[in-house]
Amino acid sequence: MVGAKEVLGLFRPGEHGSTFGGMPLSCAVSREALRVLVDEDLAGRAARLGARLRQGLAAIRCDQIKEVRGQGLLLAIEFKPGPRTARGVCEALQVEGILCKETHATTVRFAPPLVITEPEIDLIIAATKKVLESQS
Repeated sequence: MVGAKEVLGLFRPGEHGSTFGGMPLSCAVSREALRVLVDEDLAGRAARLGARLRQGLAAIRCDQIKEVRGQGLLLAIEFKPGPRTARGVCEALQVEGILCKETHATTVRFAPPLVITEPEIDLIIAATKKVLESQS
């Protein structure tokens, strides 16, 4: 935090617990972010595009897939025990240009941005299919 000594000297360690809480700028940014979420129907987009992504991931033919789960654009593929690990799948997807996160040894989490496009969803599906079906 940067400010005048007279102001900064008022705070003692542990007295102020929020990075942006109550600041006029952070409040303005928060209001604008909420406006964008509503005006651009980002929750609706997440539901529609998430359904497209989930359906595409669920159609992948890989015996080690236990389930595809999640809601909206926050989805995961859970793997049964076997040769592939979540980390290995994430590394193979990175080579294909897709960034995702392994959680535990058996789960790959997809969390694309709310502004993702349909062609980008299709790229995720195609890359995941390529990685998982080529390793079957």
